[in-house]
Amino acid sequence: MARNSRQAKVLELISQKEIETQEDLVAELKNAGYEVTQATISRDIKELALIKIATENGKYKYATISTGSATASTKVSGLFKQCVVSIKKAMNLVVVKTLKGTAQMAATYLDQMSISEVLGITFGTDAVMLVTADIEDAYVVQNKLLELIK
Repeated sequence: MARNSRQAKVLELISQKEIETQEDLVAELKNAGYEVTQATISRDIKELALIKIATENGKYKYATISTGSATASTKVSGLFKQCVVSIKKAMNLVVVKTLKGTAQMAATYLDQMSISEVLGITFGTDAVMLVTADIEDAYVVQNKLLELIK
């Protein structure tokens, strides 16, 4: 699980910060308590199918591959499936319980999906809450998410 935890942290970091190099990523992970080498990060980047994209200021940063409404990386999808504990609906909300410390990665993944029925997403340490307009939309979202983790 250490690799999955580290890779979830990599996804979290690249979604929050403009990480330009593998060395920058190693430093950020070390600041977060992960002892890693550049070779390990290189393998993680390959497994997560990360790419470099141009930023507004002309520099480059790591990002996940996105096509349409879903992240193309099967590794990211696999990490999401592994971290989900349960998916429950409560009125116009859908609550995704996750393994402790993986909610932000799950929320980022779900946000990138741009599910039309979702008005907003928030998360804690081990849960992601998706807000919908009504009960019917929550039911649709719950079913979509349950299909994702099958």
